[in-house]
Amino acid sequence: MPTTWNRSPEEFHKIYVANTEAFYRLGRAELAPEMDEFMTKCALGLWSRAGGIGQKHVDMANQIYSRGQKQPSWLLWTLTSSVCDNDVFLPPVFYWNLAETDAKRGTETSRTFIRMLTNILLYLAAVDDDVTMAEAEYITECADRLTAVCDTNGVRKSREALNPLDYVTSAEPSFTAKHPPQTQTSGGDTKAEVKAGEPEEKKPSLEELMEQLDELVGLDEVKKDVKSLINLIKVRKLREANDLPVPPMSLHMVFMGNPGTGKTTVARLVGGLYAAIGVLSKGQLIEVDRSGLVAGYVGQTALKTQEVIKSALGGVLFIDEAYSLSSGGENDFGREAIETILKAMEDHRDDLIVIVAGYSGPMTKFINSNPGLQSRFNKYFFFPDYNGEQLLAIFQKQCGKNGYKLTEESEKAAKELFDELYEERDDNFGNGRDVRNRFEDMVVRHSNRVAAMEAPTKEDLMAVLPEDFLDEDEDEEEESEEKDD
Repeated sequence: MPTTWNRSPEEFHKIYVANTEAFYRLGRAELAPEMDEFMTKCALGLWSRAGGIGQKHVDMANQIYSRGQKQPSWLLWTLTSSVCDNDVFLPPVFYWNLAETDAKRGTETSRTFIRMLTNILLYLAAVDDDVTMAEAEYITECADRLTAVCDTNGVRKSREALNPLDYVTSAEPSFTAKHPPQTQTSGGDTKAEVKAGEPEEKKPSLEELMEQLDELVGLDEVKKDVKSLINLIKVRKLREANDLPVPPMSLHMVFMGNPGTGKTTVARLVGGLYAAIGVLSKGQLIEVDRSGLVAGYVGQTALKTQEVIKSALGGVLFIDEAYSLSSGGENDFGREAIETILKAMEDHRDDLIVIVAGYSGPMTKFINSNPGLQSRFNKYFFFPDYNGEQLLAIFQKQCGKNGYKLTEESEKAAKELFDELYEERDDNFGNGRDVRNRFEDMVVRHSNRVAAMEAPTKEDLMAVLPEDFLDEDEDEEEESEEKDD
């Protein structure tokens, strides 16, 4: 591979044709028009990382066409104005179909595509005689996202593509990459790769997950409903094992309630429970909201939503504030996301659970906005606000988990605080989130108090006093109110 460019645009065209025709010989010649368009978008994304587009880039863009296709004619201003529209790399629709076909046939054409794309982009990166770190990271990102599609579909492993980082010629990137390569978990979520040789994290058993459910503060009716649902599924599987008929059943759910009432926590446990009894193959939770599903341009929302769905296969797709998908009017892209999700719920009904969540009123309106939603979501779980006693219990758990101890006086002060918080709650009441905020505030006040001590003991470092619940301003207000009385 070149690290500097000393060839004519026509020579690059020969390289491009040689790479693509090797791919087309695998039986994919019909993809030529889509391929050329996709490669041009990748080139724009690549060059945007290099700091801009010059005449050399225009000349190269004019050579991105397959044999038998019409040669494009780009103007410099046209390419430059197109860069912003090609900033985010999304695997194209034809690639999803390619990977799915490979998985069915046991072929590896989609992985061959990754090697071809990497080769071509490395040549394009060297056009300005400099392969920057940002350009190499972009190529790696493209390859990683396409590889994730292959892995999700179960395409068999193949020879690895070139490593773009081996071809960097600049010590520093000339343009900071906005999207560094990451290992995908969700339409948006990322995690570090597991190192080779490290054992995978052991999944909790059904009994362990049920214990975790029971340990949650409050939510008695939710716990009861989840347990009933698990029992229902277990009996269904036993009936299937004994060749007895089982009526059709939707396992998708609607979680209704205010913020901080444990909806995400329960959804994560449901994913694990379903995996433990064999309903789901993995049991992971992929959490998204509208921003993780809806794109800003026509045609991109379906692709973005499909990518999130692919990462959720085998587990639970949790959509928070799902009603926002239907609140933008007839021409809003959120409706495209809904239709894509509904199709996926049908196509992958044996290995995908969708849980939509949000405030009770808007969620009811959301479900009633689409007949498809009404037919697929028929299990409703209501998450009530935590009362003062339950808020205190959550706070005490936070303290115990982080090595703090409430004295008798501070426990009394905490109880008064959370009883008042519950009684005076409004539409912005955050339940568990408010408890977490109060805990963090307490830690700051506790630290300020202990830091002023000359030689604090271990007990001092752990003991929470009543004054740790109030700011100095709040203390002064209380004293002023007492004087007024």
